[in-house]
Amino acid sequence: MNGFSTVLEIVSQPSAQPIPASIQAAGNFLAKKYGQAVQGILLYGSCLRAGTDQDGLVDCYVIVDEYASVYPSAWLALLNRWLPPNVFYGEVNLEERIIRMKYAVLSIEDFERSVTPKWFHSYFWGRFAQPTAVMACPSQAMNQRIISGLGRAVLTFLGNVVPQMPQQFSAKDAWSIGLALSYGAELRAESKGRITTLWDSNHAYYEQVAHVTFSAHFPKIKVIQRNDITMYEIEFSMVGYTKNRLAWTVRKVQGKILSILRLMKAAFTFQGGADYLIWKIERHSGVKIELTPAQRRHPIWAGLTTFWRLYRQGAFR
Repeated sequence: MNGFSTVLEIVSQPSAQPIPASIQAAGNFLAKKYGQAVQGILLYGSCLRAGTDQDGLVDCYVIVDEYASVYPSAWLALLNRWLPPNVFYGEVNLEERIIRMKYAVLSIEDFERSVTPKWFHSYFWGRFAQPTAVMACPSQAMNQRIISGLGRAVLTFLGNVVPQMPQQFSAKDAWSIGLALSYGAELRAESKGRITTLWDSNHAYYEQVAHVTFSAHFPKIKVIQRNDITMYEIEFSMVGYTKNRLAWTVRKVQGKILSILRLMKAAFTFQGGADYLIWKIERHSGVKIELTPAQRRHPIWAGLTTFWRLYRQGAFR
């Protein structure tokens, strides 16, 4: 069995875990809504980690055959193609409860391209390298394509992180630094405590997939076993470090712009768009924001002016 096959075994583990009825209800809602266009429904984020929807919105990706087949209007398909993904809000009733979900629509073509080095920014491969469960899929062949995409996201993620590693490092070092770089290349920069929480919640997954990836796909990395701790050693390259650091600097600038554009788009696609836009800014800045009636009528202007004010205060750096 080659190294990538083992990577695929590891990234498929979350899909084999039981899904709570409340979260499965969200998946069923999306499967019914998008019908035959669905190529896969993926669960990720806090609800997957906690195994419950009580933590907040159920985060899903709906992988579709093509954008034109899922939207009644051409402009939504155009927006999805121009700046993927489109983000929507949904609700489903289950036993006198309301299950709330935030889901993103992405074509299978964009999914498979976005998890490879061909996709410069880390928005997609940084997410899909983390534990992700396939809740629904129309065929075994499509399921394998999606699992393969998740595996390639891991290789792309770690490949963009290794040049930032010191001569000796652990799997935790690689994932902690990588997640910090990836989140820092978006609207927010997650705190060190938040990164630690992500590691602690799935450390076995991160350890296993890093070990297989480094052992099989990075011939210049040497595996060192110290008692019960696995360390990795690589010859440090200042040239490689500098080029990689420059790439992450560009991603950070690019990511801020893309994040603002995605928030502007979400103000139209997300139910309660103004509240969602401000909620995202609050979440990543830690500053409570109260919208005026005028701002609710103009969510884009409210979001941009609020973002700029907080950015000047250093809330997103």
